[in-house]
Amino acid sequence: MTDTLPELSLYPRLEPLLATVHKPIQYVGGEHNSIVKPWDAVAVRWCLCYPDAYEVGQPSQGVAILYEILNERDWILAERTYAVWPDMDRAMRAADIPQFTLDAHRPVAAFDVVGVSFATELGYTNLLSMLDLAGLPIHAAERGDEHPLVLAGGHAAFNPEPIADFIDVAVLGDGEEASLLISEIIREWKSDDRPGGRLGLLERLAATGAFYVPAFYDVDYLDDGRIRRVAPNREGVPFQVRKHTLMNLDEWPYPRRPIVPMAETVHERYSVEIFRGCTRGCRFCQAGMITRPVRERSLGTIGAMVQGGLEATGLEEIGLLSLSSADHSEIAEVTKQLADRYEGTNVSLSLPSTRVDAFNIELANELSRGGRRSGLTFAPEGGSERIRKVINKLVTEDDLIQTVATAFGNGWRQVKLYFMCGLPTETDEDVLQIAELATRVIETGRQAAGTRDIRCTVSIGGFIPKAHTPFQWAAQASHETIDHRLQLLREKIRQDRNYGRAIGLRYHDGKPGLIEGLLSRGDRRVGRVIERVWREGGRFDGWSEHFSFERWETAADEELAAFGVDLAWFTMRERDYEEVLPWDHLDAGLDRDWLWEDWQDALDEVPVEDCRWTPCFDCGVCPQLGTDIQVGPTGGALLPLPTVRPDLD
Repeated sequence: MTDTLPELSLYPRLEPLLATVHKPIQYVGGEHNSIVKPWDAVAVRWCLCYPDAYEVGQPSQGVAILYEILNERDWILAERTYAVWPDMDRAMRAADIPQFTLDAHRPVAAFDVVGVSFATELGYTNLLSMLDLAGLPIHAAERGDEHPLVLAGGHAAFNPEPIADFIDVAVLGDGEEASLLISEIIREWKSDDRPGGRLGLLERLAATGAFYVPAFYDVDYLDDGRIRRVAPNREGVPFQVRKHTLMNLDEWPYPRRPIVPMAETVHERYSVEIFRGCTRGCRFCQAGMITRPVRERSLGTIGAMVQGGLEATGLEEIGLLSLSSADHSEIAEVTKQLADRYEGTNVSLSLPSTRVDAFNIELANELSRGGRRSGLTFAPEGGSERIRKVINKLVTEDDLIQTVATAFGNGWRQVKLYFMCGLPTETDEDVLQIAELATRVIETGRQAAGTRDIRCTVSIGGFIPKAHTPFQWAAQASHETIDHRLQLLREKIRQDRNYGRAIGLRYHDGKPGLIEGLLSRGDRRVGRVIERVWREGGRFDGWSEHFSFERWETAADEELAAFGVDLAWFTMRERDYEEVLPWDHLDAGLDRDWLWEDWQDALDEVPVEDCRWTPCFDCGVCPQLGTDIQVGPTGGALLPLPTVRPDLD
């Protein structure tokens, strides 16, 4: 990393290319609320990287939060970069223009830190493409003192082993305080005249016990391909690296002034995270497990963020976000007071998919008061009550039917249901019961609404076992199994003359899920597969039109053969308790024995209640991390401000 001023801006060289590529507006920058700081006025410079297209990455809540927090410090500069489409990649390489930031069009290689936020493992090939386009060595071992540190964060960073060869550091957990701590360490290292060079900086980061430096750990394997142990290879490096957990979200009300995109994006709303974490205990859900404990924002902070965010952006939709937003202890007060405040304006409220057992008609009415009454979305996840006990989704069929009856009786006409296929212990019959459930929904809706104009859309995704969940030991279903069960389901719906036409079925084939499974539970040997796929043209693997299962399958077969393992070994093999998992040295706070016991409960179809409202189940998070569950009710109110009315003058 260098403090010398890079070329002021690559834009003069970039501009002639824009007329030749698809969606050029995504490369222009200059969005409302974006920030450009003088290069030589700061001590630490961050490039925040989202390894997907602008339209997907720009709404990223994590990037938006870090962008503001870092830029609020007068000694830190933060800019953003996104993956460029293949046509722009070719044009830039032909013109010898490197990967650039959107804010000031500076070369990415000039920054101190490239912080990469992974929402999904299928972004790994884009990371390599972006590093290579930036002129950076893709292998961490080949980078010198002049190169930036490459940091990985986001949910996929909780098992960074497949990309261990390509990153310098992995950050587990919440990034607000972690990013500032990293910045402080870099500033002190620079002020001390950079002792030890790049290696010295990495040693300082690793010594905190809060940042994972893969190069400082060796992995030994058994003859059968399993891991024997993962251990530090130098003094001062801990055997386990812990995750970061931000307590008291009211002290971190970000984003305050999110960037307003110039190009179309997948979400165009002002999003407020009303709480972080989830203790529902869905056994398939990595996000719920690794973000424990639950930490709520107060009504006052939510109200202040909504008011400030709308004023700063001019957006007209408020997204109240969390893993299960209707579980906020004061969600009724939040929605009612926001609806009261913005009634008569163009501002609307939205929640992500709502749990069946958290839904009520009053909540739905408040959400639809400021806008049109759209469809409702619920996620039963499993088609049968048996499989819902396995995955700990404590929703009965009667719960769902009563909920939709209430909704249809109050004016709704369509509902969307999310399910998974390929769950542990699943049978064909479990999946076929999805059709029976959808049929009951249509029948109930017609009776409650007094009309046949009722729709139910069934959306199905393949189950993928994830690290740090009770299902981390589970065998993944083959793509043939998933495709077979979905075909049976489709045929059953088609054959239903009374209700089939009212049921829409959306699903993905099982092949991309198998590759995501390889990447989600792989170890360092999988890095060779990722690199091979990238070198053979793999890009934007999260997009169906760019994904090639055959390319991944061939690369896995040929690159893993030398180790005596293969794609099926990583994905469709059940693990036992004794096996060392690739991420066991990375501490998400969850007790390993508790996860194993929950896995056994799943096999026995034993459900577990939400510990927010019941005695502790001893998952380990609160005592190990020195944290606790933070929920209301606070008894407070939103900002004591007058109701917003449109100007009638």
